[in-house]
Amino acid sequence: MSSTLFRTKKVEQSILDTEEPEHALRKSLSALDLTVFGVGVIIGTGIFVLTGAVAKNNAGPAVALAFVVSGVVCALAALCYAEFASTVPVAGSAYTFSYASLGELPAWIIGWDLVLEFALGTAVVAVGWSGYIASLLDNAGWQLPEALGTREGADGFGFDILAAALVLVLTAILVVGMKLSARVTSVVVAIKVTVVLVVIIAGAFFITAGNYDPFVPEPQPVEAGRSLDAPLIQLMFGWAPSNFGVMGIFTAASVVFFAFIGFDIVATAAEETKNPQRDMPRGILGSLLICTVLYVLVSIVVTGMQHYSELSVDAPLADAFKATGHPWFAGFISFGAAVGLTTVCMILLLGQTRVFFAMSRDGLLPRFFSRVHPRFKTPHRPTILLGVLIAVLAGFTPLQELAALVNIGTLFAFVIVAISVIILRRTRPDLHRAFRTPWVPVLPIVSVLASLWLMLNLPAETWVRFAVWMAIGIVVYFLYGRSHSRLGRQQETTVKDVTRPHRGDNG
Repeated sequence: MSSTLFRTKKVEQSILDTEEPEHALRKSLSALDLTVFGVGVIIGTGIFVLTGAVAKNNAGPAVALAFVVSGVVCALAALCYAEFASTVPVAGSAYTFSYASLGELPAWIIGWDLVLEFALGTAVVAVGWSGYIASLLDNAGWQLPEALGTREGADGFGFDILAAALVLVLTAILVVGMKLSARVTSVVVAIKVTVVLVVIIAGAFFITAGNYDPFVPEPQPVEAGRSLDAPLIQLMFGWAPSNFGVMGIFTAASVVFFAFIGFDIVATAAEETKNPQRDMPRGILGSLLICTVLYVLVSIVVTGMQHYSELSVDAPLADAFKATGHPWFAGFISFGAAVGLTTVCMILLLGQTRVFFAMSRDGLLPRFFSRVHPRFKTPHRPTILLGVLIAVLAGFTPLQELAALVNIGTLFAFVIVAISVIILRRTRPDLHRAFRTPWVPVLPIVSVLASLWLMLNLPAETWVRFAVWMAIGIVVYFLYGRSHSRLGRQQETTVKDVTRPHRGDNG
């Protein structure tokens, strides 16, 4: 049984599967397209929303250091992703990489994890977009009818039709084709980066040096409420929960990590890239570097414009300009944030559909979803299915605490990819690697430890929820995936051919 659970799929077979006409995706993306996709999904909710919350509650002006910590963890993982994406240019990202190195069950687990990560991420961003649109309309004096508005009531019950509508429109764009998606993303990313540069350049003129004092506020003990609210590492070692100080920076880093989610999605588009061996590393590493620099600069400027204790939790960038008496800038930033979140939502949805498509093509999910559209050459069936489900999720579900669940899923994927690089280097040293992760196995091991450290700084209740989702996934695998595995059936056929008596054999 263990041999079937950890059977690996050869890299050569994964690449051959992409050439089957009914499963072949159109190759239309360049290195620039990939970089734009990466920047488009990374710059979003994190920088426009989370900056204020973590500065006010966890790190103070040292939130800039939290972005550096998260960026370093992502950079370590990005080097591992770059090697895999250039060596195994197949849709599915960490799922495909794990299948080639760790085996079928670990691949299923990481695929199941990515489905959760991208679904919740898409829903969270869609709800954030809805809030910005409603706010912009309200500032312009236009009130949405109550039936069309965002959730009403303190309990969050209702239906956010704006969030649901956004997901459905983006689903239609993704069905039509990747090139159209890339063009839409390019325009929106240009707007979004312009807004971020305006914040940095214009905001620099309103910095007050006194707002940086103290840069790292003294630790402040806090009531944890329910014990599971505290970071897991504090519960493990019996530490009293606290904000600010050095531990506050690490806690903030585990939260703002959400702002970096997206560069790994570039890897899911490997199969649709013209020259993945050359362009995937450029797209992954380039987008991450650009966004890390912008994040650090924005956080330094915003905490310099307004004291961290006074920053807005909902719209820190816009409200910082309001506090300096420049509401026009605030309106411009809100518009840019709303436009920018559109691409974040679309690329998260793109990533999920590609993982789902790859799992379906391997038989671990129904193969009905692995056939591409005859005209657009896109996986239209999983795109439509997941788009509708996420639209419902975004419309109905309160999502205030789900960002942490997205973070732990991404960090878990980072751990798996780093381990996979080490294993595949040992088991398949003969593979051509257009990009090689430096200092193997040291760098991947450091990547694993760094990701685990951030995971331990997430609330214990996040670990509980994550464990429940993983348990459900394992049940689904044993009830369906294991018996329908395409690789498993191919191996069974091979065994039967070898053991079947041939004509003329005795017995």
